Amino acid sequence: MTATIPINRAWLARLPLFAHSSAEDLDDILRQASGLHFAAGATVFEQGMPAEAFYLLVHGRLKATQVTLDGQRILVRMVNPGDLFGFAKALDRTDYPATACAAQDSLVLAWPSALWEPLFAHHPGFALDTVQAVGRHLQEAHVRLCELATEEVERRVAHAVLRLAQQSGRREAEGLRIDFPVTRQDIAEMTGTTLHTVSRLLCAWEERGLVRGGRQKLLVLDPHRLLAIADGVEA
Repeated sequence: MTATIPINRAWLARLPLFAHSSAEDLDDILRQASGLHFAAGATVFEQGMPAEAFYLLVHGRLKATQVTLDGQRILVRMVNPGDLFGFAKALDRTDYPATACAAQDSLVLAWPSALWEPLFAHHPGFALDTVQAVGRHLQEAHVRLCELATEEVERRVAHAVLRLAQQSGRREAEGLRIDFPVTRQDIAEMTGTTLHTVSRLLCAWEERGLVRGGRQKLLVLDPHRLLAIADGVEA
């Protein structure tokens, strides 16, 4: 799986993860990484496997899913370019809490988990930015947990679609295109509901001109009205 992959260092230098890293620091950090390619559908790591590495997504999209004790599959996170993932060390774990699969052809950088503390010790700027990145991830998880606990299903689904559009939306003439394959089952797993419920809601929103489906790449036509639904202002 390991391959020599050309990496755009100028693009990497602009990422929040390296905001406080000098050019020399960035070179040293990248020198210790391996470039990996995963075809769409390939698994980067599985839930419960020993956490031997942590990763940065350079290109593509990944889905992080978790199977609960009662066998329910949950989509816990979409991993976007520039995101750190697989950081079990930050959670004081020796295994991965979820499975990461490529939603489309993806390029990642991987560092051995054994380098987690040494990299931080030698590159305090990188350590600061990594802690902030992990904090943002945990904050998003907290927000989603609050939504699951307190909001009705239509609001949860609206929030999920808007979050996807914000993180990976490509602006087109008619609206924001979620620029990777996302299924109704994915949205159901993100929001703790059923495929039937998500299908019913998306069909109703299509009739109202809020979204449009197609080839698993959802187009958000009216994000402002969708936000009103998410906020509970419009039914």
